[in-house]
This record gives sequence, structure tokens and C-alpha cells, in this order.
Amino acid sequence: MHTINEASEIFRQLAEGLGRSGRPDFYTTLVEQLAQLLGIDHALIAAVTEPHMATTLAVWSNNHHQENVAYPLIGTPCETVLGREPCLYACDVQARFPKDELLSQLGAESYMGLPLFSSDGSAIGILAVLSNKPMQLDGLENEILRIVAAQAGAELGRCQAEQALRQSEELARESERRLNTLLNHLPGMAYRCLNDQHWTMQLVSQGAEALTGYHPDELQDNRLISFASLIHEADQDRVHLAAQQAIQQRQPYRVVYRLRHRDGSYRWMWEQGQAVIDDDGHVAYLEGFISDVTDQHESQRVQDAVVQVASTVTSRVGDDYFHQLIITLATLLEADAGFIALLDQPVPQLLGASNKINAVLPATAAQTVSLVTNGQLIDNQTFMLQGTPAERVVFEGESVVQSGHAFTLPGTSLSTQAWIGRRLDNAKGDAIGVMMVFYQTPLTTNAFATSVLRILSTGAAGELERRRDHRHIHRLAYTDNTTGLPNRARFMELLASMGKEAASQDDSLSLLLLDIRRFKEVNDLHGHEVGDQLLATVAERLRQASLSKSAVARLSGDEFTILLPNIEDVRLQEVVFQLCEVIRRPIQLGHRVFNLDVSIGVASYPSDISEAGELFNAASIALHHAKRRDNSVCPYTQAMRQTLERRQWMTERLHQAIIEERLQLYFQPQFSLASKTLTGAEALCRWFDPEWGWVSPSEFIPLAEERGLIRMLGDWVLEEAARQLSVWQASNMPLPGRLSINISAQQFADPQLTAHVAKLTACVPPGSIALELTESDFMRDPDQAVTITQAMRQAGYALFIDDFGTGYSSLSYLRRFAADALKIDISFVRDMLDNHHDRAIVQTIIAMADTLDMKTLAEGVESPAQADLLAQMGCSEAQGYWFGRPLPADEFASMWLTP
Repeated sequence: MHTINEASEIFRQLAEGLGRSGRPDFYTTLVEQLAQLLGIDHALIAAVTEPHMATTLAVWSNNHHQENVAYPLIGTPCETVLGREPCLYACDVQARFPKDELLSQLGAESYMGLPLFSSDGSAIGILAVLSNKPMQLDGLENEILRIVAAQAGAELGRCQAEQALRQSEELARESERRLNTLLNHLPGMAYRCLNDQHWTMQLVSQGAEALTGYHPDELQDNRLISFASLIHEADQDRVHLAAQQAIQQRQPYRVVYRLRHRDGSYRWMWEQGQAVIDDDGHVAYLEGFISDVTDQHESQRVQDAVVQVASTVTSRVGDDYFHQLIITLATLLEADAGFIALLDQPVPQLLGASNKINAVLPATAAQTVSLVTNGQLIDNQTFMLQGTPAERVVFEGESVVQSGHAFTLPGTSLSTQAWIGRRLDNAKGDAIGVMMVFYQTPLTTNAFATSVLRILSTGAAGELERRRDHRHIHRLAYTDNTTGLPNRARFMELLASMGKEAASQDDSLSLLLLDIRRFKEVNDLHGHEVGDQLLATVAERLRQASLSKSAVARLSGDEFTILLPNIEDVRLQEVVFQLCEVIRRPIQLGHRVFNLDVSIGVASYPSDISEAGELFNAASIALHHAKRRDNSVCPYTQAMRQTLERRQWMTERLHQAIIEERLQLYFQPQFSLASKTLTGAEALCRWFDPEWGWVSPSEFIPLAEERGLIRMLGDWVLEEAARQLSVWQASNMPLPGRLSINISAQQFADPQLTAHVAKLTACVPPGSIALELTESDFMRDPDQAVTITQAMRQAGYALFIDDFGTGYSSLSYLRRFAADALKIDISFVRDMLDNHHDRAIVQTIIAMADTLDMKTLAEGVESPAQADLLAQMGCSEAQGYWFGRPLPADEFASMWLTP
């Protein structure tokens, strides 16, 4: 056991090392200092870079820094640490993990590892210390490791967050680059301008130079010439009037006019634009596109067609986009039919462009996403690619057959002789679909149609790729990766649809919730990889054992569910029995044989519940009871719900009791262990219900936190406690010291807490009150906790950290908390006479408090032996049944405050 001075020096050195957060040498300094403080041979910090792989951030071995390495976690003690509590292998660690080469290289005999957690609670790394001899760690050394693990995890999480931010910024820049590339490669001029007499250009694409002869920089902000001055004088008034009328009507404007080129010639321009309206309803600027239509009448037709299509499909998404696109295309191109189809597999760019019709494509089939014949949409069809026009389009990229090749569209009797098709490629250039129009009579010309398809293929391909990605994302979102079963999200949709169907057809619907018993032990002992294999095996057995119309899903962890429509009670019992037997059959993985057991909660509609939507809730209640009983299967009963209803009733009655001030405060004395004199008291809330009698605080206070009543309850306690202090003072019976009042985490989350407390306790001086918050509540938001506690200290309130030792404090934060005392949790005091570990923890807490100039107050002191030992250890104060039980205000004053 370390002395108080040793502990103080250790924490001082540790605090200095932790103060290097954010520096490049943070990890290397930390492992070196950790090895020296604990007197061990090796120390390392590693980040989990991918599943079952870790990369060291710093390694200290035999008084030297070592090169960082990447190593697999499977078969190492680090694997057992990840995502768990700290893990100690005090000796023979190499024999336990013979496949761990790192242990052999270091010559380690013992190992202690702790997981590193990010701010969201996920395991992101490992802290490990190793020794070449058996390792024994006392309470102080364990606390040092926890502190270092918490700080290293915070630093690693911060670094990963910064890296993610950089990647996000790079993606944003790439997106901007692509937008600029798109704008500057359009066959014309895109612009943004002010709605003034000069049409002052704010943004001009590179196409302006080909259109006008002027570089974009010369047009922007009228640096050399204004765009409006280039319009032919005879057209200026007409163009201006047409644009302003459209803007007033909040409609796009379309105008055709002559524009003077830099070389002096005039060219015909076609322009479309619209006004962008700000939040005040004013015109912020105009945006539009201008193209040259002088020499190509066919090009004009193409533009008109593209505009017509764009105006039709711009606001459409998904299937509606494809439907409107192909209908409009077929109408514009005077085609008899058309479709957009998605390939079942992408075709790589080189293979698709090989122009070898007899080559074998990875895609063997296609499915239409929109199919129209004679202006009418028909049901989508799946067809084989081989020998079809679609296959030719995939190979050639763009295919035109003007006459003579008969083809009957899938799912129709329409026979065609000519077609025009365009391959749809994704961003990598791989073919993912085709867009085609068909004619029953030979084609005489195809330039217009191919131009339109060519222009629109990019947008169609992008939408098709989004559709494919959406399907993939949908599959990921609705499928459990480990088992291949539907996941929770998909299950809830199935439950809703099957429940609706059962209700509409007066059928029954049963829901089984299955939980593999003690499955966590399998993961802990054998690793998650083995656990996943077991889950996959169980899933396959459930899939095979279920009825034809049933639905099986994995909800989370080791919990599965099965929906059984229209099943009789006797048959349901048989199925449940069969499932139990199926899961209990031994599972052999390698040389191991696993025997699993299962708990099943069963609920049925309408026999158990009146609404199908309540099935999941009822089965969850039944499963909860099944886990607590010896038998594996528990059908739902109304009594189970009554237990939950009691909590609801209690919530309502507690709310009313707070409003009507029917609660009471009891007070428990606090004594100095040195002088045995009264130093203060703690205010404890008590509730007597006229119907239920005394309700335990351990029941109604957590309920108040869960149901959102804790702020109201806390405010009443603060105000009532201050009022009682004032009454005692007015009666010439002042309370020595301070009155301790508990503050909940929800109250502590209020940045204005100090002012709020001051308002509620205005009738007494701030120095007469000590506010208590548990250690774990402090650490929910340490930075805000520092700010609030400092404000409280400045206002004159004392601050106690309650239940200290049960949380996960960081020493660097603890030094900054403006706390006056640490309250040693009752769980350590209760067994410290017989348990040397608890005794060591109590001693460490006292030493830490002394180092930080805080006093200590022990809770739950129930014997003189406990009080004497605490006094010997240097504990300042104590409370408990040995000193006095909680009493109502009058009895407390009579016993402890009477002169």
C-alpha cells in the first residue's frame, strides 16, 4: 500500500503527463511515465483501426521506446479487453495466449489491459501494461490505469474526430470542384447576375468565351463590358420586358435574341433563367443558361426537348422521375415505346467498350424501372440480356438500328423494327443500365434523337445509380450483417403490416421474442467471432424451423423474434417447444461444442391483447419475466402489465404529491470523526402515500429521473430544506456546519443552476448549504461541470462529490472541480473491515482528497469499528446509523439542535 505522500507524488507526476494532451509526444510520454510510475517492463497504447486489428500509438519496453506495429487482435489478451471491463492476467499470460507473438517477443509473464472508449461509449483502443514477472496491482495502481485509459481514450477520440473533419472538408472541396467542372463544360454559358439595367454578371461559366468572345473575367462585374450592352439594340427592350414580366409572375423566363460577338458579328442566343427570391420576397439575383442557336436548327430542337424534359422531371424523384422521363422522351421523339432498365450487375468500362458482341457480360439480366408503350406505362419486366438490343447498347455505348431488326418488348406484344439506345454509366464509367426508344416503322433520321438521349443520359444514369445505391443502403439498413436476417427496423415494418392484415381479416398473429441465455459468457470466454458464428447458426436453425408464412428477425445482440400469422394455440405451443429443442441441440465449432439455452416471451393477438400494435410490448414484458423464472417459456399475462402500470400510477401520484407538497424531508446528522461533534446534516426526501404507505426513495427517485419529474422534485427539496434551515435559525437552534442537499444530473445540466439555486434558497446564506452530485453525474459533461462548480464556489455554496469511487473520474478534471469534499460510497465502507481491496480504495480516496485539499465524508457507518478505522485513515467526517438515523425536522431538532 502506498503512503499518502507517495500517492500525492504519483498523482502529481501523472497530472503532468496528462497535461500534454494535444501534443505529438502525448502517447510516447504517457507510456514511458506509466511504466516508470508502476514499475513495470512494458506499456503500450493502441488504436483499433479495423475489425480485429490494432495499431500501436506508443510502445515502451525495457526502458526504451519501440517502433509502432500493427497486429491482429484474435488470440491475444487485447481481444478479451476490447469492449469490456479491465482484464488482468497476473501470471502465465503466454501460456494462455500461445498465438500472441508480441507477448513472446516482449517476454511478458503478466498482462493488464483496459479498453479505451470514445465519447459515444464505443471501444476504440486498448491500454496495456505487461511485466516479465507476475503482476500484482493495488487500488492506487488500478486507479492510475483507469485515469490514463480515460485520458488516452479522450485524446484518441479527439484525434479521430479531427481526422473525420478533415476528410469531410476534402469531400466538400471535391464536390465544389465537380460542380465547377460541370458548369464549365456545359455547351453554353451558365450565369448568375443582378437584376439591374446592365445585368451585372456575378458568376459566368467558361462557356462565355465561346459564346461572346469575351473571357468570363471581362464580363464579371462589368470589368470590360456589360453583358446587356452586347444585346442587339432592336432586341433589348423586348428581352428586358419579357424577363421582368416573368420575374413578377415568379416564373422562369425564356427569350431569343441576337448577341454581338467580340469579332463584331451577331449570333442568335436562346436563354432561360429565373429569379432567386430572398427571405424578404425581393429578387436576390437571376440564374440562367444561354446557348448559341445560330447555325443549328437541330440543336435548337434538342435544347427545346431537353428543357421540356427537364421541366417535367426536375421535381420528380425515384420511380416517378423515370416514368416522367421516358413518357416525355417517347412523346418528343415520336417513338412507339421506350424503357429505362437497370442491369443486375455493373459492367466494367473496358469490357462494355470492347465492342465484342460475343463476349460474356457479368450482367446476365436487366429489369425495367420504367416501361412505356403507346404513351401508357406498363408493369416493369425482367428479361435476359443475351441477344437483345439492350445487350448491344451495353457493348457499343450508343446504338442505332434504323430498320430491319424485329424485337418484341418484354411483357408486351409490341414488335419493333428500329431503336435508338444509350448506355447509362455510373461515376466510374461502368455500365449500370440502358435508356432506349423503339419504333414500329423504319427510322429516316436519328441525329435529333441521339443528341437528346446523349444529353439526358447523364442525369438518368445519376438517378439510376442513386436508385442502386438506395437499394444497397436499404439492404444494409434492413438486414442484420451477422445472420442475414431482417433487423429491428425491418421487423417493426413487418409487425405493422402483418398486424394490419391480421386485424383486417380477423386472423390471429403471435409474436415470439427469444433471448439466448448467458450468451455474453460465450463472447467473453471465446470472443465475438465465435459468438457471431453461434448467432448465425441459431439464425439458420430458426429460419428452417419456422413456418412458411412466418417472419424471423434478429433484433439486437442475442435477441431474435418470430412472427407467426394465423396459428392456433396448440400449434403455437408445438412451435415454441420445437424452437427450444432446435436451439438446445449442441453446436460444434471446430473442437468446441456449445450447448445453448433460450428464454422465450410469447404474446398473441387477439387472445392476449386487443391491438396488434401492442404485440411487441407484450412479448417484451413476457420475455422479461421468462428471464427471471426457471422455465424457458413465458406467455404474456395481464398481471405482467400491471407491474408496469404501477410505475405509471406511481409517476402520476408522485407528480401530484410534489404539486400538493405532500412530501417530507428527513435529516441525518453528520459528525466529525476527530471531535465527535455535529458538523452538519443531509436532507433526505421521504414520501408517504395515503394508499400505498411509505414508498422507498430507491423506487420513487429513479422513477422521477426516468419520467422527467426530478427537476420539480429537486426544486421542492431545495426550497423546503432552505425553509427548514431558516425556521431552525429563527428558533435559536441553528444547524452547525452545512445542510447537504442532493442535486440530480438533470438539474446539474442547467448552465444557470447557480442562479436557480440562489433563487430557491434565498432565505438562508449560501454558506449554510452544501450541494451533492454523484461522481458519475459530474463526468457526463466534465467541462460544463467545472464551469458550474466554480460558479457555485464563487456564490458561496459548498460542493460535495457523492458516491465517490463508483464512477470513472479523470484526475485532470478532478483537480479543476471546485469541490469541498468527497463522500466515500457506502459500498466501500460496508465491507472495508473484512475486504482489504475496499480498505485500500477508501485509503486511496482519502489520500487523493488530502492531496487536492478536500475533506472526506464516509457514508453508511454502522459500527464503532468502522468509525475508528476511518478516523485512523484520516477521514474527516461520517454519517450513518451509528451516529444517528434520518429523522423528521422536529425530532431532529429535539435530538441534535436543542441547546
